[in-house]
Amino acid sequence: MSSTPQSISSIELVQPEIDSTIQQAEESLSRFVDNRDSGESLQNCIDCLNQLRGIFVLVEIQSCVLLCQQSVVVANEVPVGASDDKNGLLSTLSNAIFVLRRYTEYFGADKKDHPELLLPVINELRAVVQDKPFPESHFFEFDSRTTFDLSDMLEPTKKPSEEEFQKHAKRFRHMFQIGLLDMIKDRNLPIALKLMARASQGSAKLCNGESLSQLWFVASLLLESFQNESMEVTPSRKRLFMRLERYLREMAITGSVVAAKAAPDSLKKDILYLLAFSGDQREIVLRVLEGFNIKPLDINEHQLRSESKRLFGPGVDVLRSLSKAITEEMSHLKEKLDILERGGAPNVEDVEYISEGLNRLSGTVSMLDLPKVAKLCNDLNGMLTGWKESDSELTENELLVVANGILMIESAIKHYESTGNEPEIQGDVMSIESSSSAYLAEAKIVVVDEATNGLALAKRSISSYVETNGDKLHLTNIAQVMDTIRGGMVMIDQSRVAAIVHTSAECIQNELLTSDHMPDESFLETLADALTSLEYFVESMSYKDSRNEELLKLSEESLKSIGYTVA
Repeated sequence: MSSTPQSISSIELVQPEIDSTIQQAEESLSRFVDNRDSGESLQNCIDCLNQLRGIFVLVEIQSCVLLCQQSVVVANEVPVGASDDKNGLLSTLSNAIFVLRRYTEYFGADKKDHPELLLPVINELRAVVQDKPFPESHFFEFDSRTTFDLSDMLEPTKKPSEEEFQKHAKRFRHMFQIGLLDMIKDRNLPIALKLMARASQGSAKLCNGESLSQLWFVASLLLESFQNESMEVTPSRKRLFMRLERYLREMAITGSVVAAKAAPDSLKKDILYLLAFSGDQREIVLRVLEGFNIKPLDINEHQLRSESKRLFGPGVDVLRSLSKAITEEMSHLKEKLDILERGGAPNVEDVEYISEGLNRLSGTVSMLDLPKVAKLCNDLNGMLTGWKESDSELTENELLVVANGILMIESAIKHYESTGNEPEIQGDVMSIESSSSAYLAEAKIVVVDEATNGLALAKRSISSYVETNGDKLHLTNIAQVMDTIRGGMVMIDQSRVAAIVHTSAECIQNELLTSDHMPDESFLETLADALTSLEYFVESMSYKDSRNEELLKLSEESLKSIGYTVA
């Protein structure tokens, strides 16, 4: 998945030939677009692509070989005298040749081959000729014969009866489906991922000792990595989780016999690739990857996003020209700022000049997709507006703030020119606080935070109660916590949530506090699911997305299954 020293040294020898052949391919395709009866121009383009493919085979750059190969397939679908209905093919082909040029520039600068960067373009080429797209794990090397026993990572559990297996499988499937539906609709993603992870963990325990337990355990780790590493939820990844849901469906309908099934190698490969690609450094993740003999990848999700911006962003020549123009602009701004520093009172013309310069810079860096630098320009401009409206002398601190901001912008542009990546800008140059008086909104935020923390505390108390074999001392404050949550929910007009909290508190009081014996594991797991679903719903109230009422339904169903119906 990365370049070798041999391929690096080899490509340096043939780089001029690559550049020349790519240029010939672009020119030939351009001539054909202008004159579509010119079969010779189209054939020249195909010949150049085949020549490039041969070069990349020799220098062992796998991704470029595949890109050229797919480009030839698309080019062969374009007939001489092509009408406008072939414009899509021609546009995709032209884009692929452009990306090939940019990728060879990128490879020459960094001496690294990251085939994942070219996979979206390769799949675009496959899509226009109606071929199935390659999975994200296409370039991932994995020996499907490798086995790894994960049983020691799961707590030993009593084997459930067939009736219990199907009952729990149905509940986990419902939980997984609620999260999956939100994921597909790009709604409440943090909650959706937590819900699916919990369903996967429950399924792993349910299938403990059987082949399918391994799949669910690794899937739960992956879903946690999606949360921890802020991984992007793409259409292909949504399809992957839809494939997982089918196994839950089989478990719910067919029963425990499904747990003995082995997951297909392709599904296991896709999940393990994403787990390795996530960049998650948790000990348990590293242990699982090592168990499957998977070596650390050269690039992770966050790095790929950054490198992709660089690859598809402005070229080297464009960056140099822009950087030169921006540096000159910054030099003029610093001169004007120096004049202001010596003058004391703000000169309107000088302030206006600096303000206009920052406006131009903001527009330029916005086009370069540098939002943090653009925000810095706008923040400084806000301070300058205050200067124009004031007759008082400028303080040393005010001048230092703007001077520091301009130096930060200059440094950021130089960093972008050399790396193609937006630099991290730590903190704000100045604090601009909103004077909004939305007291009700603030109150709701406080109530939701308190409720989320309260439910998390209740779950921890129950866990401590279980770990100490029924020590009720851990449950001393739980009634007060639940009552506080219920009151808060009533106050912000969430009566259904309040009712679930009340029923949950009643269940805890009767079955844990008052009862002489500790409930069985199945009862406690179901109660935990009810509280978790409720916690996720309350947490989702902090997001702008619409809340998922199915979470409340799931909580109510979990309580009902252990004998407590919500009024």
